[in-house]
Amino acid sequence: MSRIALLDPPYTDQAGALLARMMPGQAPPIGLFRMFARNISMADAMHGWGRYELGRELTLTMREREIVIDRTCALCGCEYEWGVHMMTFAERVGLTREQTASLVHGGPADECWPSESERLLILAVDALHERSDIDDALWTRLVSVFDELQLLDLLLLCGWYHAVSFAARATRVPHEPGAPRFADFLPVATGTNR
Repeated sequence: MSRIALLDPPYTDQAGALLARMMPGQAPPIGLFRMFARNISMADAMHGWGRYELGRELTLTMREREIVIDRTCALCGCEYEWGVHMMTFAERVGLTREQTASLVHGGPADECWPSESERLLILAVDALHERSDIDDALWTRLVSVFDELQLLDLLLLCGWYHAVSFAARATRVPHEPGAPRFADFLPVATGTNR
């Protein structure tokens, strides 16, 4: 049960309009958004940034974005937000079962990551999570693959999903129906040790 109650329909006109803007198409609003909408001003301000982070203007590809988000949420132990992204985007961006397990239980050296750019994204997320910084050696590797705009997007995307993870975990937002859990993607016996 959520520590902060989620809004339930019928919504006020203001909350209903905000929740409709926050969700794609006619999809019902997820629990996290229904909780955020308890503070309309905050949720409205967050919506613009969240829309950028998940939109076409982000300089990372959708697959790169999802690797960063999924790894960040996994490292933060935020099964809720990780599950939402897995349910919504994993298949669309071509994440394999092995890659999904690696993002939760493994690391960038796992055999399922043949792409140097994807290994670097995971290394960057790990460094930011563990040290709130990226050392010079890793930065040099990152700038050989990503331009400055992409690196700025990477840094802020990782930070944004730390904030989202903190909010979802601390408030105990209930899992979305049908969303996968970390245990659904246990590591394969070889090559997925962090």
